[in-house]
Amino acid sequence: MFKTLVNWLALIGLAFFISGCAKPAEVISLSGNTMGTTYHIKVVRSESLPDVQLLQAEIDLALEKVNDQMSTYRPNSELSRFNQMSRNAQMEVSADTAKVIAEGIELYKITDGALDITLGPLVNLWGFGPDKRPTSIPTKEVIAEAKSRTGIEYLSLSGNKISKQNPDLYVDLSSIAKGFGVDKIAALLDKYHPMGYLVEIGGEISLRGTKADGSLWVIAIEQPGEMGGAIQQVISPKNMAMATSGDYRNYFEEEDVRFSHLIDPRTGYPINHRLASVTVLHEESMIADGYATAMMVLGTQESLELANREHLAIMLIEKQQDGFKVFYSEAFKPFVTQ
Repeated sequence: MFKTLVNWLALIGLAFFISGCAKPAEVISLSGNTMGTTYHIKVVRSESLPDVQLLQAEIDLALEKVNDQMSTYRPNSELSRFNQMSRNAQMEVSADTAKVIAEGIELYKITDGALDITLGPLVNLWGFGPDKRPTSIPTKEVIAEAKSRTGIEYLSLSGNKISKQNPDLYVDLSSIAKGFGVDKIAALLDKYHPMGYLVEIGGEISLRGTKADGSLWVIAIEQPGEMGGAIQQVISPKNMAMATSGDYRNYFEEEDVRFSHLIDPRTGYPINHRLASVTVLHEESMIADGYATAMMVLGTQESLELANREHLAIMLIEKQQDGFKVFYSEAFKPFVTQ
């Protein structure tokens, strides 16, 4: 997978490449499938790291546990069992599931409802969840009915116990669960104190330390496009996590109208604006993941306002008639390479 000097690891499903430079003998490369996508991990060897097969097994077991906790595609996961419960029922979940739900509730408040983990009925209605794509565009009445089954106010969390006041409430953690999975694997690797690592799951990333040659990890963010390939910006996130969200690869078309997989929880409809891509840097991949999704809903101006208010490092790529325009928050600029 490595070239002689520069390695471009294509990240399937999101708009960027990862660039690395290291000697194969000094780096462990792991990959696999999880959460309906793929993962890729690069770890610089150290004496404390276990055997490669044992490390891979430990990683796969950790990711399998997250799936068993939070997948909406598994009928017996913690989250699926909660979604199947009736009104006012209470369920005790793992500390991990409780943590992710708590962060979802917090991000709902910070983003003024642009990120809503109770969005499930609308995601399913538009055909981007476990259910199949609709055979026709939902009517206003059908959308309103699905929207009535959402609402963060119907979800309660007390310690590790969750409950709902609406029997039809359906919690979907897909907007932050992959990021949590990245954080989980990063924490797993941290205990072995490697010189550096790069963890990527479905496009969400966490970086630590350096590559085998002592240089920093570098990421090239792609210009939005269905085919990909053109690089928009090269950044060096250092010891940060990164998430990118876009609306240009997961969508369907009906009667020449394009419907994005990103649903605005406030309206019940797919987003319809010029913002094509959001990249967020944060200490935690889960939080970067959530903000990236929320900002794709908010659009360019509201995202910049939110970033400045919360001191977030973000990069926005907006569609223009003659190409693309890039916007940076002040906190993002130090990570841009020359």
